[in-house]
Amino acid sequence: MLDKIKQLTKDTAVYGISTILGRFFGFILTPFYTHVLPDKGEMGIYNNYYAAIAFLNVVFIYGMDAAFMKYASLNSGETKKKVFSTALIAVTVTTIILSVALYFLQNSFMSYLDIPEKYLLIDPDRFYRFFYYLIFILILDTVTIIPFAYLRLERKSKKFALIRLINIVVNLLLNLFFFIKLKWGMESIFVANLIASLLNLVLLAPDILQNLVLKIDKEYLRKMFWFGVPYLPASLSATIVQVINRPMVEKLTDYETLGVFSASYKLGTLMMLVVMMFQFAWQPFFLTNAKEKNAKEIFSKVLTLFLLFTSLLWIVISLFIDDVMKMKIFGISIYQERYQDGLVIVPIILLGYLFNGIYYNFQAGIYIEEKTKYFPIVTSAGAIVNVVANLLLIPALGIVGAALATLASYIVMAYGLYYYSQKFYKIEYELSKIARIIFLLFATSGVYYYIYYNVGLTFTYKLIMLLGFVGMLFVMRVVSKSEILRLSKMLLRIK
Repeated sequence: MLDKIKQLTKDTAVYGISTILGRFFGFILTPFYTHVLPDKGEMGIYNNYYAAIAFLNVVFIYGMDAAFMKYASLNSGETKKKVFSTALIAVTVTTIILSVALYFLQNSFMSYLDIPEKYLLIDPDRFYRFFYYLIFILILDTVTIIPFAYLRLERKSKKFALIRLINIVVNLLLNLFFFIKLKWGMESIFVANLIASLLNLVLLAPDILQNLVLKIDKEYLRKMFWFGVPYLPASLSATIVQVINRPMVEKLTDYETLGVFSASYKLGTLMMLVVMMFQFAWQPFFLTNAKEKNAKEIFSKVLTLFLLFTSLLWIVISLFIDDVMKMKIFGISIYQERYQDGLVIVPIILLGYLFNGIYYNFQAGIYIEEKTKYFPIVTSAGAIVNVVANLLLIPALGIVGAALATLASYIVMAYGLYYYSQKFYKIEYELSKIARIIFLLFATSGVYYYIYYNVGLTFTYKLIMLLGFVGMLFVMRVVSKSEILRLSKMLLRIK
């Protein structure tokens, strides 16, 4: 079992290096945007465009990436190339059709955005240009999803990581050039993204050409379509959980409030980056190790270790993210002062994505037993909770209410998937340890916000809370010294 977990840890580390380093460059764009965008409303408008991209990405791929990984993992040689080609050609054709349809819906899209008149007075045509950029970004990103999935399946994690890293660095540098040198304003974000997405396609071209056969296998197309279709409503619901709060905050408040919320929400997605790098390694890992005799024991231990690691990460980021963002360099705050009120939501968003990571852990049984039809049920429940909670909480609590709605939906999704996964692929998880960690997380959250609102969260309080959290892990017997030593030795042996 140890060797298998080491294998997962190695892949996670490689994916993690690219994701963390690459996303770090993207992450620092958020403080940068708080300085270069003229007002908070423009931050809100830009985020509403990208919320639309998130929804449309799901529609354009319609679960074909998961279907490809499922059937490609069962085959090799020419048959695997046949599966690759069928998936890629099908996605490319449908992407072109959907893009044309989207183009003719541009006026409806602009009406949905409902951009305030004061922004339209500057240059009304630019918002239509942004829409055209959006379409081309969608095309490029969708066409490269299958090749990226191929790299993951083949465990070419270093190549995957390098391409991702190059993409993010280029995106960052172009943002800086367009904003600072050319002074293109918000348009800089879209043009930089478009060029970086095109670069992805260029870098993946050798793998595409090596595996592409200009022929669709009808039988595999049928299998992949029906395997992937359940992912469409499920993925749409999951996307609602992730981004529906943006348009809802805007509709229930205004674009300025959305700007503050969106900027701070992105700081909370630091946990999402960790979950993402785990997921990149986790899905191929459990698919290829499902037939191992001790597979369930391995999967159980993985969840405990994941939850322990992310809990420690949660407490550190929650306590000190505002100190980092409020630091001044040459007299200028890293995070522009007018956005700093939004930092209060960061611990809630971090905790939400931690539960999202638990949800991904529970996916193993659903994939292995091919019970993907339950994904829509679980994610739809999360989406409904999210929408209802946003409607109830935003008017009363503002952006804190929107953050709590996100947390509630991820908790519902994690529990829902646990329920269905255990019905068909029962795993003896270390529930006692898991319950103690979750209790500690919520208890610490309560203390955090009590001190924040009633006393003031000074640096001294933060240190006490950090030491208290770590100490309670030992007091509550979540971890022991022997386990720490054994885990440390295992990680040190990974080459």
